[in-house]
Amino acid sequence: MAGKAERTRQHIIEKAAPFFNKKGYADTSLSDITAATGLTKGAIYGNFENKDELALAVFSYNLDRLAGGMLLAMQQQENAVDQLLAMIRYYRGVYQQVSVQGGCPVMNAAVEADDNFPALKVKVKGAVKNWTRTIARTIDTGKKEGSIRSQTDSGAMATLLIALIEGGLMLAKLADDAGPLQVTLDRAEKIIRTELAK
Repeated sequence: MAGKAERTRQHIIEKAAPFFNKKGYADTSLSDITAATGLTKGAIYGNFENKDELALAVFSYNLDRLAGGMLLAMQQQENAVDQLLAMIRYYRGVYQQVSVQGGCPVMNAAVEADDNFPALKVKVKGAVKNWTRTIARTIDTGKKEGSIRSQTDSGAMATLLIALIEGGLMLAKLADDAGPLQVTLDRAEKIIRTELAK
């Protein structure tokens, strides 16, 4: 069971998460966070050294929620092709929730952190690297089990699938319409079924 300090810290992260994802890390103010949490500035800084530390914790929280759901969907499948298709279905299903919460936390943080927040950029790069590795390993497993063509470049295909997902999310957010995401996910699904699967 979590102690009071741990529960308070988690409460702050959960309440601050939508602000950081919607308004951005730079534009989210301490006043936004105190209003959302009902806590004083002193209580916030009693749990986090500074706004940057809170922002990093919020990014991890947002990422864990998104990636955790994707991994769970993939793990429920028996072969690599079905796991990759489950990833695509997951992003089809989660779009509305992601949209309401301000968009994909990876993309949002990547754009904002590029030159302004080096510690966040490191975390985002790590998240994308882990995602790429997860997809590439899934493809490698598929090659070994015989469900995926052996000549497939696992790393390149992982990069392509991520680009289709993230690009679709970005275009859908910009258009305020899921249509562009559905187009890119349709293409990703077709690639999995016709170029990867045996």
